[in-house]
Amino acid sequence: MTSPSRPQTLVVTGTDTEIGKTVFASALAGALGAFYWKPVQAGIEPEDPHGETDALRVTALSGLPRERVLREAYRLVTPCSPHRAAEIDGVTIDPARLALPEVDGALVVEGAGGVHVPLTRQETYADQFARWGAPVVLVARTNLGTINHTLLSLEALRARAVPVLGVAFVGDPVEDSEATICAMGQVKRLGRLPRLDPLTPDALRAAFLAHFKTEDFRV
Repeated sequence: MTSPSRPQTLVVTGTDTEIGKTVFASALAGALGAFYWKPVQAGIEPEDPHGETDALRVTALSGLPRERVLREAYRLVTPCSPHRAAEIDGVTIDPARLALPEVDGALVVEGAGGVHVPLTRQETYADQFARWGAPVVLVARTNLGTINHTLLSLEALRARAVPVLGVAFVGDPVEDSEATICAMGQVKRLGRLPRLDPLTPDALRAAFLAHFKTEDFRV
């Protein structure tokens, strides 16, 4: 059964891996002064349990206090899809442990990779998003292929009655692709985050505020 939506909870997912989703989630959480949670993190080196993770990256980029970046429900060693990483690590991912945490304020939740990344052999992230019932922000890069990937992702979410807040683009401007996705997908264009070099907390915050409207994310 789908849970009722929680006020001030947003789920950030992507059309693929390595598209800038964590950078966007950092900017969004920082702009909202939210809590951040990535429920499953794979690829943690066992000899360096404090090594780079998305949670640590968000801490560094968002400007949030460390206590607002919540610990993952699952920390997996093998750098691959959560379902396979869990199997290799000898871990069983229990959906009950993926219930949204109770926090005093806004919450930004980040998935892994795209919407159909498997959590288990039976369920994908899209299924988990449906269980949460919170609005989803779909992050899409502007590179070639984005129209197909983004429209398919929107179909997968809507097939499960997952509410979609809109699409946030990442990369150089490609006006026709962005407009085509939003028209054909009947979805709100939230804005576009440019690639930043160097990527610093101040530059990220300034870019987010310049290219997005914070009020669009207050649900």
